[in-house]
Amino acid sequence: MSPRRAIFALVLLLAVAGCAKQVLSPDLSETTGATAGGATAGGATAGGATAESASSRNAAAARMAARYLGAPYVWAGSSPAGFDCSGLVMYAFGQVGVAVPHNAAQQFRLGTPVDRDRLVPGDLVFFNQLRHNGIYLGGGRFVHSTKPGGVKIARLDDDWFRTRWVGARRL
Repeated sequence: MSPRRAIFALVLLLAVAGCAKQVLSPDLSETTGATAGGATAGGATAGGATAESASSRNAAAARMAARYLGAPYVWAGSSPAGFDCSGLVMYAFGQVGVAVPHNAAQQFRLGTPVDRDRLVPGDLVFFNQLRHNGIYLGGGRFVHSTKPGGVKIARLDDDWFRTRWVGARRL
């Protein structure tokens, strides 16, 4: 194979991979020792916050992520210098005090499932066999980091996202 074809094949492979980095087990305990969190009886979350304060915190994470519109896509990136999809989620939630792993499939194990028609700002949205995710902003829009384009806003009803919808989680 010529060097030119090899470079083309590598670029094509990276473009198709998106922000998947590596397909990891969604089982958090295998790599982080963490367990999937969720609501407990009495309306408190696993961290002790009420549902109302968790909602406010999640909305703050969504606003935090949106501050980085235009930041570049960087494979495995998780800082304002550059983000991949799960790195943006990890960073934004970390800024509001919620630690999440740097892997979309593992992030999908956190929180509680949310129906698409019940999304609120700050819910995590997942696509493409858990290879891509973002943070819901409201009004059918979400913020994510993608190649090409970096951090940007997209609509859930855009064809690519609508046809590759996996689900949503509320932390």
